[in-house]
Amino acid sequence: MPEEHRWLVLHLEAPLLAFGGVRIDHIGVTRDFPSLSMMTGLLANALGYHRTEWEKHQTLQDRLIFAARRDRENLAGLLTDTQNAWLRGERGWTTWGMAEERGGAASNAPHRRLRDYHMDQHIMVALRLRDEGTLDLDALAEALARPARPLFIGRKPCLPAGPLVRETPFVHAANAYDALGRISGETSRSEARALWPLGEGPDTGKLVDRIIDLPDIRNWKTGLHGGTRKVVEGRVISERLAA
Repeated sequence: MPEEHRWLVLHLEAPLLAFGGVRIDHIGVTRDFPSLSMMTGLLANALGYHRTEWEKHQTLQDRLIFAARRDRENLAGLLTDTQNAWLRGERGWTTWGMAEERGGAASNAPHRRLRDYHMDQHIMVALRLRDEGTLDLDALAEALARPARPLFIGRKPCLPAGPLVRETPFVHAANAYDALGRISGETSRSEARALWPLGEGPDTGKLVDRIIDLPDIRNWKTGLHGGTRKVVEGRVISERLAA
């Protein structure tokens, strides 16, 4: 029998959720599932990592394996927030810890952005850390229960509706897909849409919808896109969902 791993269960539940995808110009889209870089940032925030500690972020991202399941589907679609800001002569702090002032032709013009959000969502996540390291799942669970800073799910307006780690924080399973199947759900549907890394569950069969190259890896030293990984989008049947 394949070796079983211990997986930490997270509840990403909030009135508004945002799982940022590839942004084009001023349009900030949201994907249906959290990205690897977003999950890394969320966990790093709970642990109290600072932005300048890129080595810690990179190590965490490199060790992180997770799968996600949508337990609540919003039939109303997405909420699009239209943001307008007048930034004439304003100075802002950058991620490098230095203030910069806007200039050029755009400095006296309003800045408009569109940001998409999921409404009233509940996403289940099963995660583990590959290899050995100074950080383990117990320390991660403790940090999420008592985070060093306030947590948000994707964007700062997306405050959690409840604790991210709840009454049954761990499950045991051979891979990420099986871990999702062992998490109790809130819905009566027999199947729920899910995402898992290629190699961490089935890659063929009736429950697999597609395999994609997902551009969600970040280079934490430069703060830029750092590559893609193969993930599977499909459906999962959990023990409680199938009951």
